[in-house]
Formats: sequence, structure tokens, C-alpha cells
Amino acid sequence: MDPLFEDLPGMLCFARVVEHRSFTQAATALGISKSVVSERISQLEARLGERLLVRTTRKLSVTDAGLSLYARCARMLEEAQAATRGASNAERGHIRVNAPVSFAQMYLAPPLASFLAANPGVHVEVVLSDRLVDIVEERVDVAIRITKLKDSSLVARRLASSSLHVCASPDYLSRRGQPERPEDLLRHDCLRYLHLRAEDEWRFQVPSGRVSVPVSGSFSASNGTLLREAALAGVGLAVLPRFFIDDDLRAGRLVTVLDGFAPRPVGIYAVHAAGRSPPPRVRKLLDCLAQEFRHREWT
Repeated sequence: MDPLFEDLPGMLCFARVVEHRSFTQAATALGISKSVVSERISQLEARLGERLLVRTTRKLSVTDAGLSLYARCARMLEEAQAATRGASNAERGHIRVNAPVSFAQMYLAPPLASFLAANPGVHVEVVLSDRLVDIVEERVDVAIRITKLKDSSLVARRLASSSLHVCASPDYLSRRGQPERPEDLLRHDCLRYLHLRAEDEWRFQVPSGRVSVPVSGSFSASNGTLLREAALAGVGLAVLPRFFIDDDLRAGRLVTVLDGFAPRPVGIYAVHAAGRSPPPRVRKLLDCLAQEFRHREWT
């Protein structure tokens, strides 16, 4: 048995403080005084010999040791709760989902509708954001990530993949010409996605490996829908995933360029925090998403 089971009250207090980012709100949720919460966490820190939380007058943050401990606490508290509830209740409750705005609007409603119809005791809350959220800090059960996934602190389930394309409207290409090589982009207006770490560089595959091209233009945005609309309006070139522009390409509203140098495809994943086994309702949602996208490969 994990020795932390000997201090379940301290674990519970710590987990609720991390989830609420507030001693006061955690105390309210637990129905005890703030001083009791503070004392139990101090005892837990003394027991472990680690600083778990950093408190200032304006902010409460979690240390690396605290984040690691939270994953263990959440898992063990789930096990403790499972021991005191019936199997039917284990599949009821709340699921908080985070997803990119445009992808969710286009593809998430059907699988969520199927999931809710099959699981009437579950409530799903979907929070849309194109920024990369901290799923522990923001109490997210499942997040949809469209990326080249590298974060080993997350457990990822691959749903699908999508190629990336440099594209523009026929009107833009008729006015500015068609780039033949990545370096030709230096003479073009490029629409930049603000949530990429290297928003001013686009990466391409060339025979010798990979090359990065600095790009610039008169427009940038933190949302894929707005970038797509700008490309359709002839503002410039954009790098967009195939799942987002497939209909536009088929209709000729957008045209791909530099196909021989295409950026590497991205994966579409459902992720959750490591260190704990998801409750049955979350596992069912993951299965539902995997089923929905099992034949989806946008290439």
C-alpha cells in the first residue's frame, strides 16, 4: 500500500487546493475551516520533506514536487472513492473537455451526442481554447491536442492525423505569383498562427532534411478559422491542416503550393494527465472518440 494512504485527509485537502487554486475555496468545498486545510497541508509537507505549494499575497502556485504528488493523490482518491460507491455510480458524474475552437466546432458534436445518449448520467462541459492549457491546473479530464506530441507527462490516445498544406486563394496567387521553393516565401504575405512557438518561421521538408524559412505578413491571428477566412479573402498564404480546408480545396476556393516540401503531418490526440487511471466515464468517452475518428486520416 502506498504510505500516503495513511494521510488521506491531508491528500484530500492538498488535491482540492490544487484544483481550486485557493485555500478558501478548498475549505468551502470540503466543509471545513481554512485553518484546518492549512494545517493538514503543512503536516503533509513536513511528512514528505517537500515544499508543495508556494503562496504569495496575490497567487498560489504548485511546485514540481506538488504537481507530481497531485497526480498520485488524484489516483488514490479515485480508488478510495471507488471503494465506497456502486459500479453504476462510477459511470456517472462530470467530464471537463478542452479542445481547439475550430476543430471542436467542426467535428466534436457528433461523438459527444452519441456519448451522452449512451451515458445519461454524465454531464460533459466543453471548454474551447486554441491556447495550450495546463490540464491539471484547469481541472481538464480530456483534452484534444493537434500537434507533434512530445509532453511525456500526458497519456495520449491517437485519434487521427492530418497533413499540413501551404495554401492560398487563386486570386492571391494570380496577383503575387506561385512560390516554387520555400525561400520564395520571403517575397510573399504569410498569415501567421500566434499559438505556434515559432510563429515567424515555417518548417519544410527538403532532400537534405528540414529547413526553416522566416516569414512575415500583414496579418496574424490566434484562431484557425480566422486564418482560413483571411486566406479565402486573398490576404496571403497560410499553413493549415487538411481536415480544416478539405472542402475548400475540392471546390477550388483554395489551392495548395509547395506540395513537394510539405511540412510534417500532425497527430490528433485525446490526452489526460499521467499518474492516475481515468474513471469509467472518462474511459468511455475516450473509447467513443477513438471510435468516431478510427477511419479519419486527412492526407
